[in-house]
Amino acid sequence: MTMIYPKVALIGLGLIGGSFSLAAKRAGLVGHVAGHARTAETRETALRLGLCDSVHATAAEAAKDADLVLLCVPMGAMAAVAEEIAPVLKPGATVSDVGSVKGPILEAVAPFIPAGVHLIPGHPLAGTEHSGPEAGFAELFENRWVILTPPEDADAAAVQRLSDCWEGCGAHVDTMDPAHHDLVLAVTSHVPHLIAYTMVGVADDMRRVTQSEVIKYSAAGFRDFTRIAASDPTMWRDVFLTNKQATLEILGRFTEELFALQRAIRTEDGPQLFDYFTRTRAIRRGIVQAGQDTAAPDFGRSAAGKKT
Repeated sequence: MTMIYPKVALIGLGLIGGSFSLAAKRAGLVGHVAGHARTAETRETALRLGLCDSVHATAAEAAKDADLVLLCVPMGAMAAVAEEIAPVLKPGATVSDVGSVKGPILEAVAPFIPAGVHLIPGHPLAGTEHSGPEAGFAELFENRWVILTPPEDADAAAVQRLSDCWEGCGAHVDTMDPAHHDLVLAVTSHVPHLIAYTMVGVADDMRRVTQSEVIKYSAAGFRDFTRIAASDPTMWRDVFLTNKQATLEILGRFTEELFALQRAIRTEDGPQLFDYFTRTRAIRRGIVQAGQDTAAPDFGRSAAGKKT
């Protein structure tokens, strides 16, 4: 493929940033990749793994002369990073991110982006419960969605370049209004994670009562909860603090549904339960048909060494 960005700066060298580098370099989409992480250990690991061509102790050093700056840090740190790199951003460069919340991040980062630099927030809907530079792999974005939420006055050519880059990494790309993105993700990701964390917390309480039998005899449903709840706690803290309104709205709707099911169970309303489960089962089938998961046993996660 044709190179899109001669120099890329990755600010944050975890799962997403590392996977982006591996995918983009494999496809010939990027040239020099400069990386920054807070710790020398992470920077050295990223260099050893070939995620970066150079590593830097500060975000500003990495971002200097970059054609694309990808912010892969926790959302609570993005404004401070944007302020730090602002003086070294070259005209025509693109600044993007990989955060799960878009509206508040756009508001936090935009004031620091100089005129002539393109701010195009993004969110790759891909990941695993693993984190750190060693968790990255080039196939992470294949057949996954990346949502871009450019401002209304965004440069169309800059948006297209970023879209082409993500597509070259194997992803499907869509654009969306930031507020709508945050509402959609509250349904598809944020509240499900909150429920998973809560259910695992309940199990932790029950473990004391059942002498660890809850953990020992975990069935598939609970194992999936624990897999989700193993995600990075810093990231999810920031998700819920920044996407508070949408999360609370969807959580309220979830509570209403839960009360309705609770009443159906109490009143032994079998038909209502059957109809509800039949309708919601179709959602799972739709996800598989859309290629966003697999119908294989154990959701395809039992294959030795497979990262999902």
